[in-house]
Order: sequence, then structure tokens, then C-alpha cells
Amino acid sequence: MILILVILGLAVWGFVQQVIVGIPFGNNPAPDQILILLLLTPFLIFGFFLSLTLHTRIDQHGITYRFAPIHRKDRLIKWESVKRAEVRKYKPIAEYGGWGFRQGRSGSALNIAGNIGLQLELSDGKKILIGTQKSDELKIALQKLGKFQALN
Repeated sequence: MILILVILGLAVWGFVQQVIVGIPFGNNPAPDQILILLLLTPFLIFGFFLSLTLHTRIDQHGITYRFAPIHRKDRLIKWESVKRAEVRKYKPIAEYGGWGFRQGRSGSALNIAGNIGLQLELSDGKKILIGTQKSDELKIALQKLGKFQALN
């Protein structure tokens, strides 16, 4: 996000300098239309990141999730394939390299913000962490289903 904001800042500066003030931006200035495209691109990328949402549903069938707009359809992890489930605190940057759809030394992670998630260990040995902003509701749902393990 910081890189996108830096690029956006440069694009705004170049746009204002060349298109609004009338001073060419750089030694070999691009046409105004290119500067407008360069200005729009970071906004579109930034908008895409802001539109990311993680939808999670837990019921008697399993854990259903969708990382919109990347996943078009819900994904289901059936309880039969879950060896262990626990709500835990984690370190997004240290364990997974940040937020988003990530792969790290601790397995896969789907997270948008925060540092609490549902850690799943599957029967095949894979580990998946699904981030949550509603840890209390998550714990209650797991307890009602008899699937709650522990909180680290």
C-alpha cells in the first residue's frame, strides 16, 4: 500500500505540474493523456485493495469462506477434513508476510486486517488461517458446534 501511495503521489505531482501548471514533467515529458492514465492506475489499484472483503460462515457442514472479489464462489472446508480448529492470535507480517491471500511458514492465510483468526489444521496436514474481526462470535459458533479447541 505504501508503494502504491508513493506512485500515486508522484503521478499527482506530475499531473499537476504538467497538465494544470503547464510546466513539462521531466526531461522527456509524456503526453498529457499518458499522465492521466498514470494518475488513474494507482487509484484503480488502491480501490481494488479497498474492495477486498472476507466473508466467512460457520455451520454444521463446515467453514465457508469467500475472499471477494478474488473468489467468485464460496469455498467450503467440511468438518470431516478438519483435524483441529482454534481461534488464535497471530503475527500477520512475521508469519505470513502481511495481509491478503498469503502463503507463509505457518501455512496459508486469508486475512484483511487485525491479528486474530481461525487456525485450521486439515487431515492432509495443510494449515489454513482465516482472519476475523468477530472473534467472540467465532468462539461462540465453534462452541455451539462442539468444534472449539483453545485460544493461544
